[in-house]
Amino acid sequence: MSALLDIKSMLLNEIEDKFVDLGLKKYKALQVFRWLAAGAESFSEMSDIAKETRAMLESQYIILKAEPVEQHKSADGTFKYLLRFSDGNCVESVLMKYKYGFALCISTQVGCRMRCRFCANSKGTFVRNLTPSEMLSQVQSVQKILGIRVSNITLMGIGEPFDNYQNVLKFLKIVCSDKGFAIGMRHVSVSTCGLPEKIRLFAKERLGVTLSVSLHAVEDEIRNKIMPINNKIGLDKLIDSCKYYTSRTGRRVSFEYAMVDGVNDSERDSERLARLMRGIISHVNLIPINNTGSEFRPSSKEKIERFAKILLSSGVKVTVRRVLGADINASCGQLRVTSLNK
Repeated sequence: MSALLDIKSMLLNEIEDKFVDLGLKKYKALQVFRWLAAGAESFSEMSDIAKETRAMLESQYIILKAEPVEQHKSADGTFKYLLRFSDGNCVESVLMKYKYGFALCISTQVGCRMRCRFCANSKGTFVRNLTPSEMLSQVQSVQKILGIRVSNITLMGIGEPFDNYQNVLKFLKIVCSDKGFAIGMRHVSVSTCGLPEKIRLFAKERLGVTLSVSLHAVEDEIRNKIMPINNKIGLDKLIDSCKYYTSRTGRRVSFEYAMVDGVNDSERDSERLARLMRGIISHVNLIPINNTGSEFRPSSKEKIERFAKILLSSGVKVTVRRVLGADINASCGQLRVTSLNK
């Protein structure tokens, strides 16, 4: 008997084609797609589908889910979850509450190959890519636990989204489908360390999601040290791909810049960053670096304010990100690394 197909990783048109091959009416696919989006974990829950049809579907497909293993709540209302998949591997998701609603940061891989030195993921090993259904299951698991509706999704957890490009692209199309989960494209953000070829490929999709690039340095010498992937890429190629993205889509790129004391937080760095932003529709997020046990320390409040002031005076749109979940080690990767060491 062949392995069961992962139906929650399928686009609506793919389900339709499969159902027609099974001799089912095409509209049945939409019924199932909507049940999956609503969080159904078995075909038996799909009450408007005939029992015989449900039995047939159970013989063909599997519905994957993410089981909560640990939950931590911060004093500021941030939740962090360690979630386990059917093969025993775990990832993390972080839920943050804002005035506009709930934002969930999800993982795209079990582990990460990028090895950024200030990231907790660098202490773990890369295991595998996540499927679209496993990404969607993180959202559904958190919603089920808290009884809430997530309004914004950020792909900024464990893993490099563009290192799992096809699965991430499929997840985005599924979760943003107006016939299913219906998260608006503009409420989804994809964060990458900056893979130029994938950024150019992503631009051609014209999806309307927010692209966030983890920049963190304005010179190759520094970026090579803290983000090893830059040795293969270089800032020039990365910035050129970002310019291509904005020209092709008309959408801005959000640049994430972790402020590391004595490494990338000088006035010269700020001036250089302002020059890099020329010709790009952009916004810069300055992030006080999280304490992940690395040798790096966050910049002082005074340095961050000075850095932001220089950018603003140069016409660069900039914000300083509020730190959430510090008391529960909300940086993605910290909880998984701890669980691996138990």
